[in-house]
Amino acid sequence: QVQLVESGGGSVQAGGSLRLSCAASGYSFSKACMAWFRQAPGKEREAVASRSSGGTTNYADSVKDRFTISKDNIKGILYLQMNMLKPEDTAMYSCAAASTSACPDLEWYRFVLRGRGTQVTVSS
Repeated sequence: QVQLVESGGGSVQAGGSLRLSCAASGYSFSKACMAWFRQAPGKEREAVASRSSGGTTNYADSVKDRFTISKDNIKGILYLQMNMLKPEDTAMYSCAAASTSACPDLEWYRFVLRGRGTQVTVSS
């Protein structure tokens, strides 16, 4: 079964750090664009970070210089290191894989594989 499974979410105080992981089973994302999305209650889902297979990364302005996307192709795991967390980072975080090596427009529906998410809660 092809799937993406996120882990690493939790509750943390503002200023803290978390590292999210996204494990791929039945799928090799070494040649795919990968991305992290998040959705807070009552808000639309937004792209947080993306990484092309060639290593080009992009970040939402709200997380630049705080979040880092990376991946381990041997282990088949995508990471999102989140530092200096803020209460407004509270959301369900999900990973996604595109069918192309370059990243498409960062719309959720453009990604062919999507995980169910892991909850991140940041308290003030």
